[in-house]
Amino acid sequence: MTELATHFSSVARLQAMLHVEAALAEAEASLGVIPRSAAEAIRRAARAELYDGIAIESEARQAGNLAIPLLRHLTARVASADAASARYVHWGATSQDIIDTALVLQLRESVPVIIGDLARAADAAAGHARRHATTPMAGRTWLQQATPITFGLKAAGWLDALDRVTPALRSALDAALVLQLGGASGTLAALGDQGPAVASAMGAELALAVAPIPWHAHRDRLAALACALGVATGTTGKIARDLGLLAQTEVAEAHEPAGEAGGSSSMPHKTNPVRAAIGIAAAVRAPGLVATMLSAMPQEHERGLGGWQAEWDTLPELVTIAGDAARAVAGALDTLVVDPVRMRTNLDITGGLVLAEAVAMRLAAAMGKPDAHAHIERAARRAMNEHRRFADVLAEDPALMAILDRSSIEQALSADDYLGSAATFVANVLARHEKA
Repeated sequence: MTELATHFSSVARLQAMLHVEAALAEAEASLGVIPRSAAEAIRRAARAELYDGIAIESEARQAGNLAIPLLRHLTARVASADAASARYVHWGATSQDIIDTALVLQLRESVPVIIGDLARAADAAAGHARRHATTPMAGRTWLQQATPITFGLKAAGWLDALDRVTPALRSALDAALVLQLGGASGTLAALGDQGPAVASAMGAELALAVAPIPWHAHRDRLAALACALGVATGTTGKIARDLGLLAQTEVAEAHEPAGEAGGSSSMPHKTNPVRAAIGIAAAVRAPGLVATMLSAMPQEHERGLGGWQAEWDTLPELVTIAGDAARAVAGALDTLVVDPVRMRTNLDITGGLVLAEAVAMRLAAAMGKPDAHAHIERAARRAMNEHRRFADVLAEDPALMAILDRSSIEQALSADDYLGSAATFVANVLARHEKA
């Protein structure tokens, strides 16, 4: 079980709910709503190891939610030690208060792990951007070679995206760290005029914000967090996709170390990009989970029927796969083996055709861009059909040679001289990252 999965284990869920019950009792005791002795008895009983989690989960299938059987067992446990205190268990609250607030506590423990791994991935990407700011490679569009870029530019693109999604996820988490306490219908009527004070004290006990009104059927905070998790997972998935493509045998420009990549059960020579696969798989799964959270938002009246229940497994699963992806991509970037020689070899594989735009732009100054583009396109087709170096085909074109000499053509076909503002863009992203 991964670190994130442990935060949503059966034991962790029970303990979070028991922690909420203990905090509720403590808040009420601090205001004289229930006796201090009752709060102490409830706190002593609020330990997950005292309960049969399997039995409680079995009973929950009939009860409708986990809180109902848990409260029955908690009350019995308190009663066995202090019968008078048992009557104060769950005083004035409802099941959803306990389940929602427990989930918030679990999110507070788990999502920062993802944020940390995203930050680690960003730092690793920054290292690649810095080291390879001027390392030329083929840019690729529609999976075909385009014009030259640098590996630093590619890594800076990863970094820039990570530096956007990480604070967005942190902000969404902060917004979701809100106490749920509304009682049966969101009025806290069972607590008389002490309801707001109990909520305030309970929020302080749990270090959670207290909303101006209970939010039982208003799921926007959790949905926004789900969306932020989905975007973060899509971002790590994009990076993972790039890493997988760069590691292809025919490309081989960057790869995970052989000792850390996966193998094959039948082919001894293979080293599979396992971390990339984890990131891509998570990105494939995340949209459906995010969609479920969004679909669950239109909940009925003051308490939802079905929509709330749909969230129970969905959000923990989304957190877990988002964390798996962030950790995998951070690890892949941390240890990534980059091959600048192979990048140069692949850049030269078309015999100069990737620089066709550079020649066309020089020619455009004399004949206009449309004509120049058409002229160079014909020459490029000829070079491809005849399997010849582009420069040699261009040198046989009298119309072109009347405008550009051989030296100008060779200069135009130099990848190092056609990197545009790549270095500036890399520097921009690194500067922002270093200020964050």
